[in-house]
Amino acid sequence: MAHLLFRLRHVTDEEAMEVRQLLDEHGFDVYETQAGFFRLGVDAIWLRNPVQRDDAEAALTEYQAERQANARQAHKEALARNEAPTLWRRLAEHPFQVTLVMVAVVLIALLTLLPFIGLAR
Repeated sequence: MAHLLFRLRHVTDEEAMEVRQLLDEHGFDVYETQAGFFRLGVDAIWLRNPVQRDDAEAALTEYQAERQANARQAHKEALARNEAPTLWRRLAEHPFQVTLVMVAVVLIALLTLLPFIGLAR
């Protein structure tokens, strides 16, 4: 029976391609499924051969640990160069968008808390 190996939902095209290449390089017997028009299915990579399950999961775990380490290193380098995204930098680059998001958050919080504020009286 097939085993769900890697979900592709909310994964960048770059990462999905790297995972496909990794699995292909190791010779794992995999296939992909798409969620379909109404998104009732699962965007995923499945492993056909259950004997390869442990090796495939180990390869993916190693890949994800390496990818996480690279992302952390890139973030540290961006911090060192003072180029890391911060709230103030985003506010300076996109003041209207950030202001709209903040207003929306305050409105949602007020609408959520309004019934409870009315109960306190």
